[in-house]
Amino acid sequence: MDRNIIIPALGMLTGIIIPLSVFIWLYFEGKGKRKTALEIAKHLDDPSKLEELLGIFEERKKEPIDYRRNGVITIFVGIGLLLLGFVALGKVLEGVGALVSAIGLGTLIAGYLYPNTGKELTDAVENFEKK
Repeated sequence: MDRNIIIPALGMLTGIIIPLSVFIWLYFEGKGKRKTALEIAKHLDDPSKLEELLGIFEERKKEPIDYRRNGVITIFVGIGLLLLGFVALGKVLEGVGALVSAIGLGTLIAGYLYPNTGKELTDAVENFEKK
């Protein structure tokens, strides 16, 4: 094999190896949880307890997305990019920073226009009913 082809071939294989290794890693990480849930489910008589058990293993957050928090974070990431472009890398990065800051500002405004927690929704409905 020609030595000039080894590095490009390894570069192309990286695009396959990384996603495949992540898939294998996630499979083996969840395997123990699935096996545990299956063993416990075999010994449970009440199906409602099984639903509660599966809820324990659920890793996703139950809380809604806080657009205000995400907006502030995005604004400051954009400001950081803008400053990095201003100090070191040039006009293109300044433009990217301004774009990211504008997206963060839009997200922040959306967070105030659309309340997302249950308490905020209840308060908004109560305020509307008072009027």
